[in-house]
Amino acid sequence: MIEPWLFPNRRFLKFGLVPPALLGAIGVVLILQWFRAAFPWWVACLGGTMAVVGVAVVAGLLLELRRPRIGYCEGAVFFFLRGGPPIATPLEVVEAFFLGQGPVHLPGSAMAGAETVNLIARLAEKATEWQKVDVKPVLGHWCDGYVTIRGTHCEPLGEDLIRQLNHKLVAAKRRYRQNG
Repeated sequence: MIEPWLFPNRRFLKFGLVPPALLGAIGVVLILQWFRAAFPWWVACLGGTMAVVGVAVVAGLLLELRRPRIGYCEGAVFFFLRGGPPIATPLEVVEAFFLGQGPVHLPGSAMAGAETVNLIARLAEKATEWQKVDVKPVLGHWCDGYVTIRGTHCEPLGEDLIRQLNHKLVAAKRRYRQNG
């Protein structure tokens, strides 16, 4: 079981639930109206498609709400920065967490040039195989031994959170050395 260390931006994901939930609800209304009135068959097909797509997107977003951005389990730090399985990084490779700053990476010209606070994980230089990993650019960046997690896609970042993450990292390394 993966112990969550850093959660996603839950407010952003919950807000994202609204449009697909509305799409699904409209689809259900269209199907019900087709049963009650003499609407053409394609109205029910359209409603069914809208309901299925809405439910699928809501289910995907609910799964994302459960996935942490960073987690820990049995000697590995997991970075959830792409679709599919997380990136399991050996615990001894992760050295520290700290705050940084970078572009927001949100759509829209109003956000062009805007910056956000980011979380940065420093990785050991000697672990050359972990120097560069492909991740979703909107979620972060992994290059030259630094993992950047965009602040727009994780829980609010601050000095207290960074201190907690570093304490968890040190405690996990201590436990891991003692057990094995």
